[in-house]
Amino acid sequence: MTSSPPSNNDESGSPNWGAVFDGIKDALRLPAWVVSAALIGVGPLAQAVGHPIGAAMASTIFVWAGPAQVLFYGGLASGMAYPALAFVIGLSSMRFLPMTMTVMQMLRRPKQSILMQFAIAHFVTVTVWAECLRRLPDMREDRRVPYFFGFAISCLVLSTFTTAFGYVLAGNVPTHFAAGLLFLTPVFFTCSICAGARDMPDWLAIGMGAVLEPLALHVAGPEFDLLVTGLVGGTVAFMIKMNRLNNAGTPA
Repeated sequence: MTSSPPSNNDESGSPNWGAVFDGIKDALRLPAWVVSAALIGVGPLAQAVGHPIGAAMASTIFVWAGPAQVLFYGGLASGMAYPALAFVIGLSSMRFLPMTMTVMQMLRRPKQSILMQFAIAHFVTVTVWAECLRRLPDMREDRRVPYFFGFAISCLVLSTFTTAFGYVLAGNVPTHFAAGLLFLTPVFFTCSICAGARDMPDWLAIGMGAVLEPLALHVAGPEFDLLVTGLVGGTVAFMIKMNRLNNAGTPA
């Protein structure tokens, strides 16, 4: 009697700890340190509005988006009404919707619960999304979800502690230095998507984003410039890619 080979789509429910530890190791090589350094500046903002250190750390755990946390504490400091503040933060986080949809295509599994999908969606950030696009496509399906959680939770845990570190150092961290730390995330994001570019349409999308952003900022303003840039540049790159596939006789 011969035994069947192990399936790549094991639904036993037991976690793949090897994939979890691989995610942790990959995160701690650099990405987790970059995103956590960017959140050092959130601690002093929380202290400035009178929040305890636990609230600052909770903002990282539950909001998990540096720009939204800056808007949150900036709005509190300026006395913004809570409904307006909630609307602004929600609008700033709309950028995660297409990122989450892209990642979920690689992480959704048969019989996966809706709670699991909500948990995956919560952990999606710019850094996690960029690294997932680069690493998950070549990974076995049964390793993807545990790898994702190992990677994302490592980033979150380290960022929570650096938020507390920034809180303790409040008053000793120069404002310009804290602002520069926040800039680390988009720099790392740009490097990551360049490293993950696979063909000409990918590079075209990146190049069009760089070229169109100043024009979109002038036309659409700072509230919608990234949305317009991504929509126009991404659509053009996608259409070119589909046209190349059709000309080559390859099904899309």
